Amino acid sequence: MTLEVRTATGLALPSPGRLVGHAAVFDSPADLGQFVEVVRPGAFTRSLRQPGAITALYDHERRSILGRVSAGTLRLHEDARGLAFEVDLPDTTVGRDLAVLVQRGDVAGCSFGFIVPPGGDRWESRADKPLRELRGVDLHEITITSAPAYADTAVAIRSMPRRDADALRLHRLWFETV
Repeated sequence: MTLEVRTATGLALPSPGRLVGHAAVFDSPADLGQFVEVVRPGAFTRSLRQPGAITALYDHERRSILGRVSAGTLRLHEDARGLAFEVDLPDTTVGRDLAVLVQRGDVAGCSFGFIVPPGGDRWESRADKPLRELRGVDLHEITITSAPAYADTAVAIRSMPRRDADALRLHRLWFETV
């Protein structure tokens, strides 16, 4: 099986410290040249049940790790919009540089790397281009990138102390409305 990568745009940097956003947006068609692709709600459910190995990277570069679910520095969940994430930026050259690039608007997209297991996608013939629906993927990474394919993803940088679960849930709801 081949690792596939998808990207999108929409980053902002209110303050340094934490990136939040959506690495994938549900039901948002992306023209990938030979076909159109859509991520359906629930596509990441299987991966999120055991997400320990999922990482956050800069531009799909394994040497530029930003966080990992198993370390508690990357948090993922599906919401009504798509695959939401929150990553604590490391105090490294990559982390600091990325914060500046997001602040300036030079890096304005998110991406995800995945493998489609058997039965995880559905193809539909259309007059112009085939449609591929991603219904269940094995997520390997999310990425902050300057070269997105999906135009509806977004990320912002935030500096926010850890809060209890209720406050964090309210924060996420606020971010989804922005």
